[in-house]
Amino acid sequence: MQAQIRPAATRSLLLILGVTFAASQVAAQADNAHSLDGEWTYLEDRTEGRALDRLGPPMGTTFSLRVEKDAVILVRGHGSGHRDVRVANDGSMTEITVQGKTARYRGGWTDGAFAYEVDFIRGPGQEPAGLVRREFHVTKDGLIVRSKVRTFESVGLYRHAEDIPMPAPTKATIGDLAWLAGAWIQTKKSGTTIEERWSPPRGGAMLGTSRTVSRGQMSAFEFLRIVERDSGLIYVAQPGGNPPTEFVLTERTDTRAVFDNPRHSYPKRIIYELSAEGHLSATIGFLKGGTPRRFEFERAEG
Repeated sequence: MQAQIRPAATRSLLLILGVTFAASQVAAQADNAHSLDGEWTYLEDRTEGRALDRLGPPMGTTFSLRVEKDAVILVRGHGSGHRDVRVANDGSMTEITVQGKTARYRGGWTDGAFAYEVDFIRGPGQEPAGLVRREFHVTKDGLIVRSKVRTFESVGLYRHAEDIPMPAPTKATIGDLAWLAGAWIQTKKSGTTIEERWSPPRGGAMLGTSRTVSRGQMSAFEFLRIVERDSGLIYVAQPGGNPPTEFVLTERTDTRAVFDNPRHSYPKRIIYELSAEGHLSATIGFLKGGTPRRFEFERAEG
């Protein structure tokens, strides 16, 4: 016999199902919000059809978010220059004015993703800056960030640094980089000089220093070293004497060395190469695409 469901029972069942669905949506949003928390590091550009030299992060190379009960806090790295911007989940506006410049933020959750818009308000008689829209969606690959600034759209993948695997080192000993030893200098048209000095390989290590001199004054310096570890080589950089950042040797020839660290904000790759004419080049950039920075050195006396 087929059971008959009365209208009142049907309404009760639909109400129960609706409440259950709404509760599951709230729980899913809470899970997504929790996953959004923390510091994120740029990994790769996922914008379809973009030229290799145009690849790059849709936001900063790193940025931080803090999730609260009724808002997402843009801690740093979101490009406006403001810190700890509170974007409410209900779409209400947050207005911030610093040194006469005003920005208005609105945001909220939709389909498991958090999105916000920011409108930079120009002064009287100035052209409007236009809206910046960003969307954050946690996936199994990491955090997908979609950004639109005026008509320019970009998609990037970010992860927590500890979730980004480090590359396996290629086998090498410190003697394989003996060609890097010596004093190297680049002199720019402005008169600024950049020096790198590398000690000969000895004791499983090479020590290096870098110095930039502008208008007769040192404007930057860096402590460097390359050390043998786990059957490979590790490049250790300390710009300005800061805490060390390590890069793994992933490729090598008799005149070329490539060091990678996908967990680092920038650079993620450092390449040294010795030309047939005896000149040294150093290139820094992302693992893929973008516009790398290249330094050209000649051997220095003394």
